[in-house]
Amino acid sequence: MAKFKDTELELTRERDEMRDVEVELNFTPNALASVLYKQGDTVVLACCTRARNLPRWFPRDATKGWVNAEYCLLPGSTDSRFQRERRGAKGRTYEIERLVARSLRAGIDLEALGPHSLTVDCDILNADGGTRCASITAATIALRLGVRRLINQGLCLPTADRKPADAGRNWEARELSAEEKVAHEAAVLPVDVGAISVGLIGDDVYMDLDYILDSNADVDMNVIGTSDGRLVEVQGTGEESTYSRAQMDELMDMAEKGLSRLYEIQSNALDGQV
Repeated sequence: MAKFKDTELELTRERDEMRDVEVELNFTPNALASVLYKQGDTVVLACCTRARNLPRWFPRDATKGWVNAEYCLLPGSTDSRFQRERRGAKGRTYEIERLVARSLRAGIDLEALGPHSLTVDCDILNADGGTRCASITAATIALRLGVRRLINQGLCLPTADRKPADAGRNWEARELSAEEKVAHEAAVLPVDVGAISVGLIGDDVYMDLDYILDSNADVDMNVIGTSDGRLVEVQGTGEESTYSRAQMDELMDMAEKGLSRLYEIQSNALDGQV
């Protein structure tokens, strides 16, 4: 195993080996859906909630919905206390919130969702590298479970089954069959979204950077993708270093391997869940 410049510790996993992932559903019962997500020592609580109304800037007769996200490092999540951002997200936090939100919207059909406003809050309980990537992966699980529950409750319906504008007070929605519920979920969320970090240390490419790997990386990259093989965003930065096109291809190949594993984890976590 390789030794790193900033520590005497050695890597205990292979370069292409992801940290262990654990998913616990329904950690917070008051939320529409909640997920306690652990990727190594990085721990995220992702909660999906539904607002009573659409955002104020939506038209009154809107037929589509909205998905937003918030991200927060809790005070005890880092080795020294992280000060609460009581007056709103700043700097890095705001940038990550926007990344998580647009990543989630890349995987959802807002018209198929209908006029619902969903927010996924990602609270970092413990930070050991890759918090934005873990948040996106966890938030996707929470979002899908939340949408599934709205469908089962008869609140999220296909366009043809929604209440017409001229319907009377006695109108009742048609109950979808089990097959129709599955089909509608697939229409609302046709893909899953995952995110993985990769890095270059010397000439070697590593997957899923924890704090030690990240602090030693000459190049680090966050790759967000969808389960149908598309990319949402790639954030690649040379840390006092540069990298070649061939090295970028190596990084992307490693990221694709990690993303494939994450999509499998997401699917397995929700198998049979309602």
